[in-house]
Parts: sequence; C-alpha cells; structure tokens
Amino acid sequence: MSRINADTQLEQWIDRYQNLIYSICFQLTKDYFDAQDLTQETFLSAYKNLAGFDGANERAWLCKIASRKCLDYLKHSGRRQIPTDSQTLITCSQPEPAPEQKVMEEALKQELYSCCMKLKPPYQNIALDYFYHEMSAGEIAQKDKKNLKTVQTQIYRAKAMLQKIYRKEDLFDG
Repeated sequence: MSRINADTQLEQWIDRYQNLIYSICFQLTKDYFDAQDLTQETFLSAYKNLAGFDGANERAWLCKIASRKCLDYLKHSGRRQIPTDSQTLITCSQPEPAPEQKVMEEALKQELYSCCMKLKPPYQNIALDYFYHEMSAGEIAQKDKKNLKTVQTQIYRAKAMLQKIYRKEDLFDG
C-alpha cells in the first residue's frame, strides 16, 4: 500500500473508530490521560502494521490492538505499583469482560434482535421477550395475561423459527 493510501486509511480509521478505541482504553485503564496515549499508540501500531492487515473486519482488528496495548501497559505498570488495601485486591480479582468480547456480544445481540423482528406475531413478541430481553416464561405469561403453557409452546415454536432463520443466513454467509 502506498504511503498516501496508508495515510488516508489511517485518517478514516481515526474518524470512524477514535471514540470506540478511546472508550476501550479508558475502560481498561480507568485513566483519562493513559487512555488518550494508548488510543494514539493503537492507531500508530495499526498504521505501522497496515501491510499485514488482510482487510477483514477492521473494527475487530483495531479493538484487538487497543486491548493488547492496554493489557501490556497494565501488566508493566502493575509491576511498579504496590496494592495498599484489600479493596484493591478484591477489585483486581474480578476482571471485566474483554472489550472485544463486549463488542462481539453486542453484535450477536443485534443479530438476534434482527432475527426476532423477522418473525410474525405472536412469535416476534415472544422471541423478543424471551431471547432478547431474557424474561422467563412465567414473566411473559404474567405480562401478556396468557396461560403459561401457551407461552411455553410459543417459545418452543419461536426457537425453531429462529433456528431456521440462522441456518438460512449461515448458508448465504458461507
């Protein structure tokens, strides 16, 4: 890739993903200034490694670079710090999901929502409540004033319909 094309690509990535990358860095470091520095390092690293990028899913690639930069930073900065109280140890023992995992979960949730929206009533509402909003069959029955067995049957049928939709989409993607 020529230098001009690489510069243009970098500018597009910064415009498109700067807020996402910053939020990942801030969430991992919990420090405004460190997050800014790591965001810049992420884009610099992406620019330097542009020749090795295959062009597939730039968002995931940039998120992975950002999370690795942050983890490296935290690993090295953690060696210089000494925990001062037990609360610090408790906080460190409860890791949050990785940023790329959050991005993937959100993408899957959006895909689930769009598949639920392809169903016809009453299965659309049942699928949204049960699978997307994670309500129990009892909660749905109470909310919709329906018999529990009816709701359970509709959940079973909605699940089968969603599986068919997912299989069709897999055939088109693959």
